[in-house]
Amino acid sequence: MIRTEKYRFWILVSIVAISGFSQGMLLPIIAVIFEKDGMASSLNGLNATALYLGVLIASPLMEAPLRKMGYKPLILIGGFTVALTLFLFPLWKSFWFWFALRLLIGIGDHTLHFATQTWITSTSSKEKLGRNISLYGLFFSLGFAFGPSLTSLVKINEALPFMLTSAVSFILWITVFTLRNDFPEKDKDSVSFLGTFKRFGKVWKYAWVALLPPFGYGFMEASLNGSFPVFALRNGINVESVSFIIPAFSIGSIITQLPLGMLSDKFGRKNTLIVVLIIGLLSFISAGLVYQSVIGLVICFLIAGMAVGSTFSLGISYMADLLPKTLFPAGNIMCGILFSLGSMVGPFFAGMIIEKIEGASFFYLISTMLFIIFLSLCSFRTSKKNNYSSISH
Repeated sequence: MIRTEKYRFWILVSIVAISGFSQGMLLPIIAVIFEKDGMASSLNGLNATALYLGVLIASPLMEAPLRKMGYKPLILIGGFTVALTLFLFPLWKSFWFWFALRLLIGIGDHTLHFATQTWITSTSSKEKLGRNISLYGLFFSLGFAFGPSLTSLVKINEALPFMLTSAVSFILWITVFTLRNDFPEKDKDSVSFLGTFKRFGKVWKYAWVALLPPFGYGFMEASLNGSFPVFALRNGINVESVSFIIPAFSIGSIITQLPLGMLSDKFGRKNTLIVVLIIGLLSFISAGLVYQSVIGLVICFLIAGMAVGSTFSLGISYMADLLPKTLFPAGNIMCGILFSLGSMVGPFFAGMIIEKIEGASFFYLISTMLFIIFLSLCSFRTSKKNNYSSISH
C-alpha cells in the first residue's frame, strides 16, 4: 500500500512538472513570436491574460465533477486538454485563435492542478503535508524554469516547441491510467454549483488568511515577469542584465522550496510564513535602495526567491491545516482563484506605479503587499480552526 501511495505521489508531481514546463514555454515563446511579427506590447500582454482567465472560468465548475467522478478522470481530462491544445497552436497563427487556445490551456491546467493538489493534500499525513506540497511546488517550479529553454527552437521552426511539449505531455498523460481512482471525503452540502459556493463561503470564513499567500505569490510572480523588464529598461538596465536578474528569484525558490516545507511541518505553517514574509519584504525594500545595481538586484532577487518563492505551497499547506478534509476541494479551488487574481492585478498596479511614480516605487509596491499579508497573519487567531472543527464534526 505504501509503495502504491509513493508511486501515485511521484506520478502526480511529474504531471505537475510537465504542466509547469508547458506554461514556462508558452509565455516567452508566444511573446517572442508576436514581437517578431510587430504586435503591440499591450496586445501581447492581453493575450497572456487568457491563461488566468481560463483558471477563473473553470474554478467554480471543478468541485462537483471531482466529487462525482474522482481525482483520476479529472487529471486525465485536464492533461488531455493541455496536450491537445499545445498540438493545435501551429495550425493557425492568429491573435484570437491563440487567445482561445491559451484560455483552454488555463482551463486544462487548472483542472489538472486542482485534482493533483487536492489528492496530495487529502492523502498526506499532517507530519509530511508541508514536505509533500513543497515537492509539488518544487516540481512545478523546475518545469517552469526549464520551459523557456525551448525559446531558441523558434529559430529552427516556430511549430517545434509546441510539438515537442505536446508529445512529452501525452507520454506522461498515459501514466495516469496506471493509477487507481480515489474520491474526496463526502460533504453534507449538495454536490452542485450552489453547494460549491456554500463551501467557498466556509473556506473564506475560516481560512481566509491562508488564501493571501497564494494571492501574494501570483501578484509578485506576474509583476516580476511582466512589469520588472519595463521598470528595468526605463531605469537604464539593459535586456541582457534583465535576463540574469529575473531567474535569480526562481533559482532562490527552487533552492529553499523543500527545506521550507519541511521546516513548516516542524515549526508550524503560520510561523514559517511570518518569517519568510519579513525576509521577503526586507529583500524588496533593499532592492529599492540598490535598483540601479545589477549585482545588487540579483542578490536581492535571489534572497527574496529563497524566502517568498514558496508562499504558494506554504499557503496551500496552511489552508489544509485550518480546514477539515471535506473542504479541501473548495479550499484548493480558492487558492487557485486568489493566485490568478493576484497574477492579473499585479502587473496592472505595477504598470500604473511605474508610469506615475519615478524611482524604486515598483519594489515598494511589492513590499507593501507583503507587509499587508504579514499583518493579516499576525492578527489571525488560529482558534477559529478549532471552532470550525467542532461545528463540522
